[in-house]
Amino acid sequence: MPFGDGTGPSGQGAGTGRGMGSGRGSGGMRGSSSGAGTGGYCVCPSCKTRIPHQPGNPCYSLKCPKCGIQMVRG
Repeated sequence: MPFGDGTGPSGQGAGTGRGMGSGRGSGGMRGSSSGAGTGGYCVCPSCKTRIPHQPGNPCYSLKCPKCGIQMVRG
């Protein structure tokens, strides 16, 4: 607003910056799709064998002890 009359360049008035808004975002990780934390089980998608999840070892890095298929978190 060069003259103080409210006719400044468009898009640069109050309320047009990125800092305005309600402050709500999309949130963080929800559910158990990845990074599910400690506990739980690794499950074979083929034969449904369950083994306890070991922290630090992702389930997809394990093979089923019965049929050799890659385990998933369950």
